[in-house]
Amino acid sequence: MSQKTAKVPASIPQPARQLSNILQNLFKIPRAQVGPLIEEGFVTVNGRVKRQAFLVVEVDDLIGVDIVPQPILAPVQSKNKSSSRSVEFLYDDDDLAIVNKPANLLTVPTRHREPHTLMSLVERQFQKTVPGARAFCVHRLDRGVSGVLVVAKSLEMAEAIRDQFAMRKPQRKYVAIVAGIPKPANHELRSYLATDADLNRYSVPNAEHGELAITHYETRHVWRDAAFLEVRLETGRRNQIRVQLAEAGYPILGDPRYKARQAEHWAWPCRRLALHAESLGFTHPRTGAPIQMETQWPQEFRDFIRHQKKYSQTQSGADGDE
Repeated sequence: MSQKTAKVPASIPQPARQLSNILQNLFKIPRAQVGPLIEEGFVTVNGRVKRQAFLVVEVDDLIGVDIVPQPILAPVQSKNKSSSRSVEFLYDDDDLAIVNKPANLLTVPTRHREPHTLMSLVERQFQKTVPGARAFCVHRLDRGVSGVLVVAKSLEMAEAIRDQFAMRKPQRKYVAIVAGIPKPANHELRSYLATDADLNRYSVPNAEHGELAITHYETRHVWRDAAFLEVRLETGRRNQIRVQLAEAGYPILGDPRYKARQAEHWAWPCRRLALHAESLGFTHPRTGAPIQMETQWPQEFRDFIRHQKKYSQTQSGADGDE
């Protein structure tokens, strides 16, 4: 991590000298990244950490920013830098692509054969460069989940990456906001998942009736009635994180299927799950090079954290009044 510094110039008028605006102007930091940098303590004013986005600074104040390192790319160089109005391409070469799946988009069609899915959008993007190109699904994210997902350009490549998943080699990290305060704060969830007639998942006591599912979570932030978790998958079963956290008593906010009533929260009005696949690491099957890709937290997550901090400060002030 390297720090960049700059002094506030007199050319920026006083109304625009709020810390968030200064970061965008002086360091060309995207607006979506400014809030998290300030809130997480990566910004200093005259050598002191400041966490107030709307703080007004003065001319010649020295602003410092600890720039968070960018996602680590494998040595494989991208040959086809693609983009889509709906899907962000994080990495693209002749064998595979890595995308940032938006929430509320199916990865693949269900039995209803939906035409608008992540795979159809990605395949359409492939075909802009290579007519007739196809996209092959390697793994999936639930409709309401966003984040990093890898797509293969051939069946051979898809099977090679799937083999890594089957051997639990890929490193998969999620972030989640859950209802309640997990106890213990850090824990391994292990159960066997089965499926009922309505395709809901649930845990059973032994391997004869279900698939082994192992999830590790660590509590990163705690508020009055919710918590922010870092979740790592050891296995990758359908709905695994959602089911195991709900059964433990801490459903993911916005989950309409698993403990839906408990998953409602006043500060999460979003029609999506508070679950995001933040990073994915695996080995490129053709070159053997490591690929590690990360994404920013969705705006809904940042808004929730901001609301919770503001609410906590308000409550603390109210408790001190007589």
